[in-house]
Amino acid sequence: MSKVILITGGSSGIGKSIGEYLTKYGFKVYGTSRSPEKYTNHPFKIVGLDVKDMKSINSAVAEVIAKEGQLDVVINNAGVGITGPIEEIPEAEIQHNFDTNLFGPIKVIKAVLPQMRKQNSGLIINITSIAGYMGLPYRGIYSASKGALELLTEAFRIELKDFNINMTNIAPGDFATNIAAGRFHAPLKEDSPYKKYGSVLQDIDDHVNKSSDPVHVSKMVLKVINTKRPRTHYKVGAFMQKFSIVLKFILPDRVYEKMLINHYKL
Repeated sequence: MSKVILITGGSSGIGKSIGEYLTKYGFKVYGTSRSPEKYTNHPFKIVGLDVKDMKSINSAVAEVIAKEGQLDVVINNAGVGITGPIEEIPEAEIQHNFDTNLFGPIKVIKAVLPQMRKQNSGLIINITSIAGYMGLPYRGIYSASKGALELLTEAFRIELKDFNINMTNIAPGDFATNIAAGRFHAPLKEDSPYKKYGSVLQDIDDHVNKSSDPVHVSKMVLKVINTKRPRTHYKVGAFMQKFSIVLKFILPDRVYEKMLINHYKL
């Protein structure tokens, strides 16, 4: 039987790319959206799910299991971007980012684990970010939420080892998606002491617009699904983005910090 796959945030961007790619390889794919009625002609089935709402998550998971009798792979892809000086980002936006990028995946994982234990099999892939490996200026909240998910996976892997359930992270760099359109930007204020934020924001958007096709992430997802014992961490992106993680671990902290300052012209 084909593996049944659930992708949160499967209506656009990386999630849609993953779903389309896996559908071509014969997997039974379900994506999620808070407004599934908008996607009647989607390349794969979209079910209603809000990662901030446990009742919504349980309902979506139950729907997939009722239709298919199994749930083999869950991909925590739903996420939101956020930029701005940490001091100037409203608390409500910080909470929303962590609710979506961290607490949402935790809720989804809790919802699917009973079925995976029952099957004595399962794979959970958390889509994180290369930004989660470093505290990037004016993206600190995003870095923190994705970095926390990376560490959470490390703990989960050990706790789940007796149940034949695998968990892994895939950390993309910048890819050409519509994430910038849905990202919260702290407003540029004339009286703000953070005068350089505007130029960094422009640099962030330029990198996304000039980036590669997200199909590269989809190919990595397929590779992980076909791997018997997935590693804890995978990175997908431009060479220098991935190499920046290596430098983070081998350079003294102050040298790496200076490198980021120079990169962003701060």
